[in-house]
Amino acid sequence: MRRIRCLSLLPLLLVPALSHAGVQLVVDGVDDPLKAAVVAGVSLSQYATRDVSDAQVHRLFDRANNTEVANALQPYGYYAAHSTGTIKHVGKDWQVTLHVVPGEPVNVTSVDIQLDAVAAALKPVRSARRTVEKLKGQRLDDAAYESARDGLNNALTANGYLDAKLTVHRVEVHRGDRTAAIHLAWEVGRRYRYGKVDFEGSQFHPGFLDRYVPFKSGDYFDQNQLLSLQQALNGADYFSAVNVMPEIDSAKDGVVDVKVQLLPAKRTIYTSGLFVGTDTGFGIRGGMERRWVNKYGHKWKNDIVLAQRLKTVTSQYSIPLPGDNQRSLNFGITYRDANTVTSQSRTLELVANETELWHEWVRTVGLHALTGTFSVGKTPNEPESTPGVEHGHSTLIYAEGSLSRKVADNLDFVRRGWSLSFDARSTASDFLSTARFSELSADAKWIRAFWRNNRLILRGDIGHVWTSNFEALPPQLRFFAGGDQSIRGFPFQALGPQNSYGRVIGGDSLVIASATVEHYFTPRWGIATFVDAGNAFNGTAVHPKIGTGVGVRWRSPVGMVRVDIGTPINDAQRHGIELHLVVGPDL
Repeated sequence: MRRIRCLSLLPLLLVPALSHAGVQLVVDGVDDPLKAAVVAGVSLSQYATRDVSDAQVHRLFDRANNTEVANALQPYGYYAAHSTGTIKHVGKDWQVTLHVVPGEPVNVTSVDIQLDAVAAALKPVRSARRTVEKLKGQRLDDAAYESARDGLNNALTANGYLDAKLTVHRVEVHRGDRTAAIHLAWEVGRRYRYGKVDFEGSQFHPGFLDRYVPFKSGDYFDQNQLLSLQQALNGADYFSAVNVMPEIDSAKDGVVDVKVQLLPAKRTIYTSGLFVGTDTGFGIRGGMERRWVNKYGHKWKNDIVLAQRLKTVTSQYSIPLPGDNQRSLNFGITYRDANTVTSQSRTLELVANETELWHEWVRTVGLHALTGTFSVGKTPNEPESTPGVEHGHSTLIYAEGSLSRKVADNLDFVRRGWSLSFDARSTASDFLSTARFSELSADAKWIRAFWRNNRLILRGDIGHVWTSNFEALPPQLRFFAGGDQSIRGFPFQALGPQNSYGRVIGGDSLVIASATVEHYFTPRWGIATFVDAGNAFNGTAVHPKIGTGVGVRWRSPVGMVRVDIGTPINDAQRHGIELHLVVGPDL
């Protein structure tokens, strides 16, 4: 009888062991981020995969309705939030539904900031202060308040007030009338200045790296200038690692020294690779660069390109000059053998120029000596004696000046940016030159993302050359249109004025406009549609050509790959499609 009684108790002992009940939490009445805050703030969410008893789930449910929901929404300005709900079994789990009523939010009605007048007059501090003041009239949001408050504090520190202390940081909330008042006050202390800059690990002559320092000893401390110093040293390509450290902890008498730790990069680098482009065809390129030749930072770079329609050999030697604007003297020599559907040329060019940063632009002024032979109006496989083909030999000595600038949020994939360049070339006289000429040109590109996954890209080119002996100008000093970076739907340099034999020989003017819309359906893949218009011409007879088409975009590991298929519009002489392939950055 005792044995039977023990067996009858066994099922009761097994019930708890076999019972597994979790909580399925449902929140309605609010959307994210309030919904996410409620889910994260209530204890019930911790029991999605944990066992919970009947008594526990009811206790957790009461806690959520009484305090947790209200506390979860207070950081978002909702101080009168409450909730009701239901509990029911769904299978072996509990389903808990919380009906959240956020109530009316608390709004910021006043912002009081006490700040030293001299510090408050600094532009970065003014901007950060306005961000705090813009909280007035908005719903109280703890994250927005803390971000704005910390931004003002960081602006003070970044502009030399290293001892700045936030002495008052108070938010007064009046639940009855749903208002809040923000009170902030700082003791800014003295404004620090720069001391000396020490470079550790440099391979150069003492004082050489001073040209990259955008400030002088005694200037007010500015964190943005330290960032500019780091970017300049990285951009110089001398170092594999750059660490700029203000020695704030050891600052004395309002003076901060700066330590720059450097690790030299590999001195000599060799490059090689295959490439393809519809303007050049398949090819191979190779290069050798001496990042620094001596302790004065001289550079030497050599490149060779062997492609179906372009062959070049280039050598350039650069000498950095004193100053903080990254000035350098550059000497180069280039042999170029180029073949297009309308011209062939073999030229040798010597270049001497000076480049420098000028008000955030790259300014170049120099002298060119160009000599060589060329044919225009000739297709690649035609004999030289074909009627209508024009031949020439020229030697030109001319000056050149250029201004260029690029602005982008991300050079690898630009969502907001632009580029602009201006070029001017001119011979001084007929001395040592086959012809006199003057030429102006400008190129612009503008990129803007919209609706998250789309980009609008606008491009424009314009140019004109003045000369009394146009026939003596080689193809690279004439204007042609057509190709990947010109009017898609037409071959490279296939458009321009024609001679009496109907052969394209280039023009003295150029106008091109382009618009492209891209849509990305994954982070790396997208499609595009475009329309390009314009032409090379003489005088004012533009006779614009139009090309349009579609394309594919791929953000590959080696850069943006663009494959476009274009076709002419309303062109009686040209039909069909043209393939365009470009690999490279947006700007």
